[in-house]
Amino acid sequence: MIEQIKKYLLMLQADICEQLEQVDGKTEFIQDVWERPNNTGNGLTRVLSNGAVFEQAGVNFSIVHGDDMPASATVLRPELVGRRFTALGVSLVIHPHNPYVPTSHANVRFFIAEKEGETPIWWFGGGFDLTPYYGFDEDAIFWHQSAKQACDPFGEEAYSKYKKWCDDYFYLKHRGEQRGIGGLFFDDLNEGGFDECFAFMKSIGDGYIKAYRPIVERRKDMLYTDHERRFQLYRRGRYVEFNLVYDRGTLFGLQTSGRSESILMSLPPLVRWEYRYEPDPGSEEARLYTRFIQPQDWINTSQESVK
Repeated sequence: MIEQIKKYLLMLQADICEQLEQVDGKTEFIQDVWERPNNTGNGLTRVLSNGAVFEQAGVNFSIVHGDDMPASATVLRPELVGRRFTALGVSLVIHPHNPYVPTSHANVRFFIAEKEGETPIWWFGGGFDLTPYYGFDEDAIFWHQSAKQACDPFGEEAYSKYKKWCDDYFYLKHRGEQRGIGGLFFDDLNEGGFDECFAFMKSIGDGYIKAYRPIVERRKDMLYTDHERRFQLYRRGRYVEFNLVYDRGTLFGLQTSGRSESILMSLPPLVRWEYRYEPDPGSEEARLYTRFIQPQDWINTSQESVK
């Protein structure tokens, strides 16, 4: 099953990179093949920097082996303690130049944990989410409609379940706010057997670029000023805070002595913080807080201000 999943993940990585290069039109992804010491894994990191559309886009494939599951994995699942493991997945974060183009993140992954004399424990995880700096109802509705379409073949409750999980997960407790408008998040998926779970992971992986590319193409040529750019850099600070404080994937990578350059490629190249920032009442910046980074039913919402 490992080779079957690895083949799909590398195809997914290649397809996403090709489509992002088509949108950018200026720069191609560099490829960085790497290996972990002592035969404990390897990977392929692809990064596009300083493109026409994307300031930085990183799409990473990795496969990691270890003798003990790290604390980030066992804290919620103590039955995994003392098991050797294999983990593989594709993880990506896309940071655009234009503040009107949202940042996006996606991840699909597979774990298997084994112990001599006991049945292996395996599961899939992943999802995708969107972090706008300036909100558009049209984009939020399309993003969530695309997420629902990816889930629909797998049951009526799948989208609502994983949408709520995403809202709950991408929440900055110390700020009391969502990171973005959400999407899908799932983990520990093994119900229904391997084939069904693998098909679901593939649907989510394939669904990401179908959801993101039209939004990028719709917004990438919008005019903006230094005012919008400064707000984008300020809001990127929230992205950094979440990834370094809460993100399970980041913590897992660091706790398994992963390759730091690949793990931290999710961080934006430029970011700023500002003490006690408050958006002007009634501004588009304020509207991001009041309308967009609030969990809501985007599938059935009305388009109040489609732009």
